[in-house]
Amino acid sequence: MKTTPVWNSIAIIVITIFCLSCRQIDINVPCIDLRKNYSEKEFLLTDIADVTYLHLNSDDEDYLYRGFISTLTSNTVVIVDYWSGNILFFNKDGTPKSRFNRKGNGAGEYRSLSTVFYEEDADDVYVSPFMGTRILVYSSEGKFKREISLPQGTRIGAFDSFDDTSFFFYDANKEPMRDGRDYKDLPASNLISPFYLISKKDGTVLDYVELPMKPIFLGIYYKGEPLSSIITRQIKYARGVLLCNPENDTVFLYGKDRTLTPVLHKIPLADATDPMTYLNCYVDLGGFQFIEIYTVRQGDIFPGNFPAKYYMRNKKTGEIFRQKLLLPDYKGKEFTISPTQGMCGSENDFIFELDLLELKEAYAQNRLSGKLKELVATLKADDNNVYVIAEFK
Repeated sequence: MKTTPVWNSIAIIVITIFCLSCRQIDINVPCIDLRKNYSEKEFLLTDIADVTYLHLNSDDEDYLYRGFISTLTSNTVVIVDYWSGNILFFNKDGTPKSRFNRKGNGAGEYRSLSTVFYEEDADDVYVSPFMGTRILVYSSEGKFKREISLPQGTRIGAFDSFDDTSFFFYDANKEPMRDGRDYKDLPASNLISPFYLISKKDGTVLDYVELPMKPIFLGIYYKGEPLSSIITRQIKYARGVLLCNPENDTVFLYGKDRTLTPVLHKIPLADATDPMTYLNCYVDLGGFQFIEIYTVRQGDIFPGNFPAKYYMRNKKTGEIFRQKLLLPDYKGKEFTISPTQGMCGSENDFIFELDLLELKEAYAQNRLSGKLKELVATLKADDNNVYVIAEFK
């Protein structure tokens, strides 16, 4: 197994976490103990964040989409329409800016879209095809600039911009199930969570981080065969990138200085729970950490229905409680902040998408108020959805 300058410290940290209880871990490493019955605490989003609504204008039918925000800069909103292959650019006020589609099988084209992010200063649009082995770079007008090859034998599971010269990605090829092997058949030494820091210019490997895993399959077995799992391995973060090792129920921060630090831990560990529960990373915003815990029930055939519990931790007091987040303008609607329920924008932004049909129904039931009600009143039934941007204090 390849080692790096950070490997020894990683091994020490992980072994320490394996061997020690929550109380014995360094006090600076927060711990969520699921043996405790955390109380629910209600928050208004408007009390802990500055909330704005965003609608992307669709008067031009070319700017209707089925997709999601991939990047939110100070001036631009980028939408990825995975179904059509369109990548659309809007001004921050919602007016259309530009769009392109390079879907195809030729040079400088993609057959599918996975991750897209935009760097406005250089006008670089980085595109990762689904399970791709390369990254394509375009201008916001769709001009092909260059192709960046990944390290040999790797495929992108997730990737994000890390700094001005590099990006960080998780190698999905190291998932044992990708090549048909079961976790139970592999020694622990073969199970690693590999992350790469590579150059935006030419794909040169700048750093390589391995998080050892226990031989645990975090998914379900159907008729004796491993079916699937839901794992969030990395999360965008202002101070670097958050790396999740759910087999060991620990989240690490890989910082801008290329150091690795444990930032959150869960007990009991996944393999000591029945049904199995694991830590599916978390989102760090303002004064809070928002935590998602999955429960794996072997009777569930559809992994997307794994039960989840959502917690939040006050970073100042250390208090942990179950999430209950409400928006005054949307009566009866509860919001959840987790790696799978929305996306991070800039340093302390979290973006929720509101389904327009549901909003229209809520409007008819008089459950909307304020600026949200005013906005929905102006929209057609076949318009684009509405986004809530919460900038945490």
